[in-house]
Amino acid sequence: MQLIYRPMLEVMRLLRQQGFAVWIVTGGAQEFVRAFSQPTYDVALDRVVGSTIKTEFRLLPDGTSELFRLPTIDAVDDGPGKPVGIGRFIGRRPVLAFGNADGDIEMLQYATTSPGERLGLLVHHDDAVREYAYDRNMHIGRLDRGPTFAPAAGWKVISMKDDWLRSFPGA
Repeated sequence: MQLIYRPMLEVMRLLRQQGFAVWIVTGGAQEFVRAFSQPTYDVALDRVVGSTIKTEFRLLPDGTSELFRLPTIDAVDDGPGKPVGIGRFIGRRPVLAFGNADGDIEMLQYATTSPGERLGLLVHHDDAVREYAYDRNMHIGRLDRGPTFAPAAGWKVISMKDDWLRSFPGA
Protein backbone atom coordinates (compact mmCIF):
# COMPACT_ATOMS: atom_id res chain seq x y z
CA MET A 1 0.00 0.00 0.00
CA GLN A 2 3.04 2.32 0.13
CA LEU A 3 2.79 3.50 -3.50
CA ILE A 4 -0.95 3.54 -4.01
CA TYR A 5 -2.15 7.07 -4.31
CA ARG A 6 -5.08 8.04 -2.14
CA PRO A 7 -6.42 10.66 -4.62
CA MET A 8 -6.37 8.00 -7.34
CA LEU A 9 -8.47 5.67 -5.22
CA GLU A 10 -10.82 8.54 -4.35
CA VAL A 11 -11.37 9.62 -7.96
CA MET A 12 -11.91 6.01 -9.06
CA ARG A 13 -14.57 5.60 -6.36
CA LEU A 14 -16.23 8.89 -7.38
CA LEU A 15 -16.26 7.93 -11.07
CA ARG A 16 -17.86 4.55 -10.28
CA GLN A 17 -20.52 6.30 -8.16
CA GLN A 18 -21.30 8.51 -11.17
CA GLY A 19 -21.71 5.47 -13.45
CA PHE A 20 -18.34 5.53 -15.23
CA ALA A 21 -16.49 2.35 -16.14
CA VAL A 22 -12.99 2.54 -14.65
CA TRP A 23 -10.07 0.95 -16.50
CA ILE A 24 -6.34 0.78 -15.88
CA VAL A 25 -4.32 1.40 -19.04
CA THR A 26 -0.65 0.87 -18.28
CA GLY A 27 2.64 0.54 -20.06
CA GLY A 28 3.44 -2.21 -17.57
CA ALA A 29 2.85 -5.89 -18.17
CA GLN A 30 -0.88 -6.60 -18.39
CA GLU A 31 -0.62 -9.93 -16.55
CA PHE A 32 1.43 -8.38 -13.74
CA VAL A 33 -1.03 -5.51 -13.13
CA ARG A 34 -3.99 -7.90 -13.30
CA ALA A 35 -2.47 -9.82 -10.38
CA PHE A 36 -3.27 -6.96 -7.99
CA SER A 37 -5.80 -4.73 -9.78
CA GLN A 38 -8.91 -6.16 -8.07
CA PRO A 39 -7.83 -6.09 -4.42
CA THR A 40 -5.83 -2.88 -4.74
CA TYR A 41 -7.92 -0.69 -7.05
CA ASP A 42 -11.24 -2.58 -7.27
CA VAL A 43 -10.61 -2.90 -11.02
CA ALA A 44 -11.55 -6.28 -12.50
CA LEU A 45 -8.99 -8.29 -14.48
CA ASP A 46 -10.83 -7.68 -17.74
CA ARG A 47 -10.56 -3.91 -17.21
CA VAL A 48 -6.76 -3.84 -17.30
CA VAL A 49 -5.00 -3.00 -20.56
CA GLY A 50 -1.23 -3.29 -20.62
CA SER A 51 1.78 -4.46 -22.57
CA THR A 52 1.52 -8.08 -23.68
CA ILE A 53 3.74 -11.00 -24.63
CA LYS A 54 2.91 -13.16 -27.66
CA THR A 55 1.10 -16.26 -26.50
CA GLU A 56 -0.06 -19.38 -28.29
CA PHE A 57 -2.47 -22.21 -27.51
CA ARG A 58 -0.98 -25.69 -27.13
CA LEU A 59 -2.78 -29.00 -26.82
CA LEU A 60 -0.62 -31.27 -24.71
CA PRO A 61 -0.09 -35.02 -25.22
CA ASP A 62 -2.03 -35.81 -22.02
CA GLY A 63 -5.14 -34.11 -23.43
CA THR A 64 -4.86 -30.91 -21.40
CA SER A 65 -4.10 -27.55 -22.89
CA GLU A 66 -2.17 -24.43 -21.99
CA LEU A 67 -1.41 -20.94 -23.13
CA PHE A 68 2.32 -20.80 -23.78
CA ARG A 69 4.20 -17.50 -23.63
CA LEU A 70 6.63 -16.95 -26.47
CA PRO A 71 9.84 -14.91 -26.13
CA THR A 72 8.38 -12.09 -28.22
CA ILE A 73 6.60 -8.87 -27.34
CA ASP A 74 3.07 -8.72 -28.72
CA ALA A 75 2.14 -5.11 -27.93
CA VAL A 76 3.71 -2.26 -26.00
CA ASP A 77 0.96 -0.29 -24.30
CA ASP A 78 2.87 2.95 -24.10
CA GLY A 79 3.06 6.05 -26.29
CA PRO A 80 1.22 5.42 -29.57
CA GLY A 81 0.51 1.86 -28.41
CA LYS A 82 -1.89 3.06 -25.69
CA PRO A 83 -4.70 4.18 -28.02
CA VAL A 84 -4.22 0.97 -30.00
CA GLY A 85 -4.57 -1.08 -26.80
CA ILE A 86 -7.64 0.93 -25.79
CA GLY A 87 -9.23 0.28 -29.18
CA ARG A 88 -8.33 -3.42 -29.08
CA PHE A 89 -9.43 -4.20 -25.52
CA ILE A 90 -12.01 -1.54 -24.64
CA GLY A 91 -13.47 -0.88 -28.07
CA ARG A 92 -14.39 2.76 -27.58
CA ARG A 93 -12.70 6.11 -27.04
CA PRO A 94 -12.54 7.28 -23.41
CA VAL A 95 -14.23 10.51 -22.40
CA LEU A 96 -11.82 10.96 -19.49
CA ALA A 97 -8.16 9.99 -19.24
CA PHE A 98 -5.49 10.43 -16.58
CA GLY A 99 -1.80 10.25 -17.37
CA ASN A 100 1.42 10.85 -15.48
CA ALA A 101 4.20 10.44 -18.05
CA ASP A 102 5.03 11.25 -21.66
CA GLY A 103 4.01 7.69 -22.57
CA ASP A 104 0.43 8.83 -21.86
CA ILE A 105 0.37 11.73 -24.33
CA GLU A 106 -1.16 9.75 -27.20
CA MET A 107 -3.82 8.28 -24.87
CA LEU A 108 -4.72 11.79 -23.71
CA GLN A 109 -4.84 12.98 -27.32
CA TYR A 110 -7.05 10.02 -28.25
CA ALA A 111 -9.42 10.76 -25.37
CA THR A 112 -9.65 14.52 -25.91
CA THR A 113 -9.60 15.01 -29.70
CA SER A 114 -13.08 13.71 -30.38
CA PRO A 115 -16.37 15.66 -30.39
CA GLY A 116 -18.28 16.00 -27.15
CA GLU A 117 -17.28 16.69 -23.58
CA ARG A 118 -13.83 15.26 -22.88
CA LEU A 119 -11.29 15.63 -20.08
CA GLY A 120 -7.56 14.97 -20.02
CA LEU A 121 -5.67 15.16 -16.74
CA LEU A 122 -1.92 14.98 -16.31
CA VAL A 123 -0.59 14.20 -12.83
CA HIS A 124 2.80 15.81 -12.18
CA HIS A 125 4.88 13.90 -9.63
CA ASP A 126 6.57 16.97 -8.20
CA ASP A 127 6.55 16.21 -4.47
CA ALA A 128 9.93 14.77 -3.49
CA VAL A 129 9.07 15.16 0.20
CA ARG A 130 6.00 12.87 0.22
CA GLU A 131 6.84 10.62 -2.73
CA TYR A 132 9.14 10.34 -5.72
CA ALA A 133 9.40 13.50 -7.78
CA TYR A 134 10.11 12.83 -11.41
CA ASP A 135 9.88 14.68 -14.65
CA ARG A 136 12.37 15.68 -17.36
CA ASN A 137 15.45 13.81 -16.16
CA MET A 138 13.96 10.36 -15.60
CA HIS A 139 14.35 7.33 -17.85
CA ILE A 140 11.16 5.64 -16.66
CA GLY A 141 8.03 7.67 -16.06
CA ARG A 142 9.57 10.66 -17.80
CA LEU A 143 7.36 13.74 -17.89
CA ASP A 144 9.00 16.17 -20.28
CA ARG A 145 6.69 16.88 -23.25
CA GLY A 146 3.38 16.49 -21.41
CA PRO A 147 3.31 19.81 -19.54
CA THR A 148 4.25 21.58 -22.77
CA PHE A 149 1.35 19.95 -24.67
CA ALA A 150 -1.19 20.36 -21.86
CA PRO A 151 -2.23 24.03 -22.21
CA ALA A 152 -2.89 23.90 -25.97
CA ALA A 153 -4.64 20.53 -25.63
CA GLY A 154 -6.84 21.78 -22.78
CA TRP A 155 -5.54 19.17 -20.34
CA LYS A 156 -5.46 19.98 -16.66
CA VAL A 157 -2.10 19.50 -14.93
CA ILE A 158 -2.43 18.29 -11.35
CA SER A 159 0.51 18.98 -9.05
CA MET A 160 0.99 16.34 -6.36
CA LYS A 161 2.80 18.96 -4.29
CA ASP A 162 0.24 21.75 -4.59
CA ASP A 163 -3.06 19.97 -5.30
CA TRP A 164 -2.98 16.84 -3.10
CA LEU A 165 -3.58 17.17 0.61
CA ARG A 166 -2.64 13.53 1.26
CA SER A 167 -0.72 11.25 -1.10
CA PHE A 168 -1.13 7.80 0.44
CA PRO A 169 -3.90 5.92 2.27
CA GLY A 170 -3.57 6.41 6.01
CA ALA A 171 -1.39 9.49 5.57
